[in-house]
Parts: sequence; structure tokens; C-alpha cells
Amino acid sequence: MTQAPLSLLTLPDQLGEACERWRSASWLALDTEFLREDTYYPKLCLIQVGDGRANICIDALALEGAALRPLLDTMYAPVAAKVFHAASQDLEICVQLEGRVPQPLFDTQVAAALLGHGDQLGYAALVEKLLGVKLDKSLTRTDWSRRPLSPAELAYAADDVRYLGEIYPRLRDELDARGRLAWLEEDCARLADPARYRNPPEQAWRRLKGIARLPAAGQHAAAALAAWRERVAQERNRPRKWILDDEALYRLAERRPQTREQLEQLKLLPPKTLERHGAALLETVAVSSAEAPLALEEPLLDDAQKARLKRLLERLRALAEALAVPASLLAPRSDLEALLRRGGEADLALLRGWRREVAGEELLRLL
Repeated sequence: MTQAPLSLLTLPDQLGEACERWRSASWLALDTEFLREDTYYPKLCLIQVGDGRANICIDALALEGAALRPLLDTMYAPVAAKVFHAASQDLEICVQLEGRVPQPLFDTQVAAALLGHGDQLGYAALVEKLLGVKLDKSLTRTDWSRRPLSPAELAYAADDVRYLGEIYPRLRDELDARGRLAWLEEDCARLADPARYRNPPEQAWRRLKGIARLPAAGQHAAAALAAWRERVAQERNRPRKWILDDEALYRLAERRPQTREQLEQLKLLPPKTLERHGAALLETVAVSSAEAPLALEEPLLDDAQKARLKRLLERLRALAEALAVPASLLAPRSDLEALLRRGGEADLALLRGWRREVAGEELLRLL
């Protein structure tokens, strides 16, 4: 593919003209650049769009709010395929902007895995593998909010959509030829669920890796503190750790202070945090005992279950090898453990759609 002209759009009229061209496209390659160092929500800085003729960077800082509406209308029109690579972070921004995900969606990382190119293969690795082009990744840590951006930085950003124009039709045609295009559509439909990109505070405790080590009362306190932290982080648009870091959260859950004096004696919080949030933290700990029981980790498998799990893993690897896909694409080990514990009642991707057809049914018979 000949390298298309590169430009940075900063004016509404420029964006409107580009969107007029894109409305007739059969596909659009999309990517975003954002910052998240001092915010809870990603701060959108650039949107890159490629259509096979031009690779354009759109200044999302200059064109925000209503000025970005023509692009959003184009992105969400259900005509052109929206081509991303490893779309999750980009789709989180889409949900933040519009409450939904652009469709139809085509994720080239998912497509590559379905074709046996490797699970969670990065964009640069996929471009090199399929096209023999080695991308320069030296600008990965660029501050995309800084203006002006240099020509090298804009070229770097545009590269993230330039080669999707070559990769996308190749992957799509191969999936179609191998009867796996429906697999891709199913997996991308799952990616398009807006609920994947929202963080309900009441579920925030599930990210606490050490919660199972706490006693029951400490687990409830940790869950309540995690929910409080999530709400405050969302309301203030600040990183969770700026509100309360994990170490302090665990210590508070373990010690469960009841008074301001007890809280101060723990020496866990910076003075500003103590002043701003001390009362709320004490109240959160105090009411945590009323929380519902937590659905924590399952008991360890016994020897008989471990033997059956080994058989399931061996069969899964054999099925994956026959399909020439990564075994983890069919099911992670944790899903096989859930299958072993709950059988056909387990709520697993393995027991839905194409995965059930190629692997799930057979693994159920081995239980």
C-alpha cells in the first residue's frame, strides 16, 4: 500500500469534510491516543482514522464536545466495519463518549488469534508477521496532550491505522475461507457490550487480589472501602490510588478503626487524605458488617478433582491444536475449574456459541 497523505484535523470544517468522505466507506480503521496518569477516566487526545486512502489524526482536544459530533455520528453509523486492534481501551473511551460501542466491530487481535497467529498478539508484532514491516515504537510514551505534536509523533500515531487497511481484508478473507468469520462476529459482539467498560462500585472488591487472606469481617470492610474508593474516584475523576492506595485499604480493613484517634494512630493516610476523607472512611468501616457475604475464591480442589482437571486441560490442548488456535482462546484454566465445579450450569464463554460447538460439549462429556 502506498503511504497516504497525513494530516492533523483541528477545525470543525475540516472534520466535516472528512466525515462526508467516510460515510461511503465500507470500513474504517480506528485508534485513539489518550492519557490516564492523573485521572480516573481516560483523557482523549487523538483519534486516528484510516480508510485506505488517507490516515488522519483528529485533535480531540481542539475538537471536543459538539465539535466532535460529525465524527461520532460517522463512527456509530451501522454501515462501515469499524476496525480496531486490541479494541478494549478504545471501546472504553467510546462508551465514555456515547454510552455504546461502534458496530459492526472487527478486532484484528481477535481475528489473528482465531487464525492461529497467537493469543493477544500486539499490533506491531502482527504488522511485522503479516506484512514484514517493522514499526518504530520509540514514541510509545509520548505525551499526547502536548501541543504542537511533531511530524514524527503524528506519523507514529497514523501508523496505528495505516496498516490496518492491509491487515483487515486479509484476515477477514481468511476467516471467511476457513468458516470462522461467524466466530469473529460472536467474539466482537461480546466486546461490544457496554457493560464490559463500566466499573460498578459494588463490584470493585473483585480487583483486590489479597482480600481472601483477610478474616470475614476484614473482607466485608475491604469490599466496602473498595466501593467507597471507586465512587469517590469516579466523582473526582482521579486515579483510585490517589484516593486510597491498596496497602492502606487492606490495613484499614484489617484493623477497622472506630474513632478518629484510632485512625490517626495507624499512620496510614497523608494529612490531606485524613482531613478530607477521615470521617467517610470511619463510617464506611462501621457499616461494612451489614454487607452481604462475598463470593470469594472457591475451595482448593481435592486430589480427585485435580486429576479430572488435568484430563480436561489435556483434552482442551488437543482440541486447540487440531484447530490451530491457542488453548487459552478456547478457555482459560479458571474456566475449566468452574466447569469442573458446576458442570453445565457454569456461566462460561466455553459453553456458548462456537466454543461450545468445538470444545464445550466434548469437555462436558468428560466430567
